[in-house]
Amino acid sequence: MYLKEFEIRWSDLDANRHLANSAYFNFMAHTRMSYLFELGFDQKILAERQIGPVAFYEHMYYFKEIFPGNPIKVSLEVMGMSEEGKFFEFHHNFYDGMGGNVAHCEMMGAWISLQSRSLIDLPDDLLRKFKAAEKPTGFRELTKEDTRRFSKFPKDLV
Repeated sequence: MYLKEFEIRWSDLDANRHLANSAYFNFMAHTRMSYLFELGFDQKILAERQIGPVAFYEHMYYFKEIFPGNPIKVSLEVMGMSEEGKFFEFHHNFYDGMGGNVAHCEMMGAWISLQSRSLIDLPDDLLRKFKAAEKPTGFRELTKEDTRRFSKFPKDLV
């Protein structure tokens, strides 16, 4: 499991003086990019390859408020990946200063070509790095169908 620690800043709070919804997503994005950089997917490599990660969805579950004054830790686990590396699923947990789990997120994404603006397989050298990453219990191989669970427009809205 990958962990990143953050300090809650004034700008991370909302009108209720607890961690704002948008701050959770910013902390997760920062954690993901830090993880990918450490895996060898730094800005130079992404720019040379003209690729980038895109998010399909992020489902958040909030358990307890987070207030300023104590650091939080955000985890990342690679819970799924397609055989060619095109699709990936990450899970994040938020932990307070006492180690309590205060929020959870399930995120799915893919890799996009910045030239064609279409989804792409990971290049072989990057795929090897991604496949070598630690896999937790529950890891699964993803297919295109896993990304389409919510792709139908509700018939009652047509």
